[in-house]
Formats: sequence, C-alpha cells, structure tokens
Amino acid sequence: MSLACKVIESPVGKLKLVASDKGLVAILWEKDSPHRVRLSDPVADEQHPVLVETERQLGEYFAGKRKAFSIGLDLRGTRFQKEVWEALLAIPFGETRSYGQLAKQLGNPQASRAVGAANGKNPVSIIVPCHRVIGSTGKLTGFAGGLDTKAHLLDLEK
Repeated sequence: MSLACKVIESPVGKLKLVASDKGLVAILWEKDSPHRVRLSDPVADEQHPVLVETERQLGEYFAGKRKAFSIGLDLRGTRFQKEVWEALLAIPFGETRSYGQLAKQLGNPQASRAVGAANGKNPVSIIVPCHRVIGSTGKLTGFAGGLDTKAHLLDLEK
C-alpha cells in the first residue's frame, strides 16, 4: 500500500502529512529525525482526501476553532505503542498527564520510561496529543517538535 504526502505551513513550522488509503499515518516535524518514524517513501499528492481533511482540521485547531479531531488514523507501531497512543487520545483537550499517570492507567506503574519511549515514537503528533504529556514535576520534557512548540500547543489549548 503506497503512502501519499503533503507539506503544509503551520504556526509551528512546516508539517509533512502522510496518509494511506486507510487514514492518516504521520505528521512529521520540519526537523524530525528520519529514525523517529520509519515509513516507506511517500508520493506527493496534494489532493489526497485524508491529507486535505487533515490540513483543514489542523487549520481550525491552530485558529482556536477545533478541540477534537475526526480524522481516520492508520497507526503503525507495536501493540504497546498503540496502547500508549490510544491513552494519549483519551487525554482531554487543555489537560496534561504525566508519564507515570499514563503508565498507571495502562496497568503498569513501573513503565513510565517505556511510556515515554512510546510517546516519543508517536507518528501522529498534535492529533494524537503527545504534547499533553509532561514530567512528574510538571515540567515540559522531550518533544520531537521541540519544547517551544510543545509550550505553544499547550498554550493554544488553555
């Protein structure tokens, strides 16, 4: 199954949207590490319906007019990663959780580092809101888009 991509401008820099026929596969940051999310080479397709809809919904989000996304996702990862990403989707708009809280919610309070690793491999940043995960002290910690971007997204949701 081939992948389609489209690069869009946003208030947090250029974002590369990647989709399959099943749904959105990735939102990659302008300076994203090529090793963070491994995908086959996508083909540029400005009119792919999933990419067009993703761009529209992200535009509404950045304009403060959208609090929830309704885009089909094609998440690719291990079973544990997908469980973490599903837990991220359950974090309400404007709220945060710590890695430890997510580990506890997943039934393994000792797994906060594993949760952090899975969080870091989240291929669909913003829509699967890994920016809503913070350190146990309340500080902002690692984020593929950079801590300034993470702070911007959290401020946008206040």
